[in-house]
Amino acid sequence: MPTINDMSVTESRILSLDYGERRVGVAVTDPLNIFAYPVTTLDNDANLIGNILKLVDEYKVTKIIIGNPLKESGEESKVSPIVKDFSQKLQNACGIEIEFVDERYTSHIAKRRIIESVPSKKKRRDKGLLDKNAAAILLEDYLKKKSN
Repeated sequence: MPTINDMSVTESRILSLDYGERRVGVAVTDPLNIFAYPVTTLDNDANLIGNILKLVDEYKVTKIIIGNPLKESGEESKVSPIVKDFSQKLQNACGIEIEFVDERYTSHIAKRRIIESVPSKKKRRDKGLLDKNAAAILLEDYLKKKSN
């Protein structure tokens, strides 16, 4: 495992996306791919892929994780094909490896974390806060599974 003192370490972060019809939550790892941090929430509009590409460049991303919206039963949801279509467009635009991760319960976990850590009820109502924290939880789960 590379250390911070190893000058030959190059940054290669993993970006996580919690795709939604209106907003997309974004999280990124630290340069050593140990921790996940909520970064921002992007509007799901015509500029979405361009905005993601800016983040890919800014954070030197080498892999993208996208939440796969599965049903409780584990089957694909009605949104799954939309997410897969989006991921194909993103893959074509950036050429970076994209991997899907089960996103069941991430919003619920994010909501609990926000309630525990954000004292202001007004700030808790910010939907973007939920989206970027759900993306961070996706990334945390991915990192945990990868390290096992």
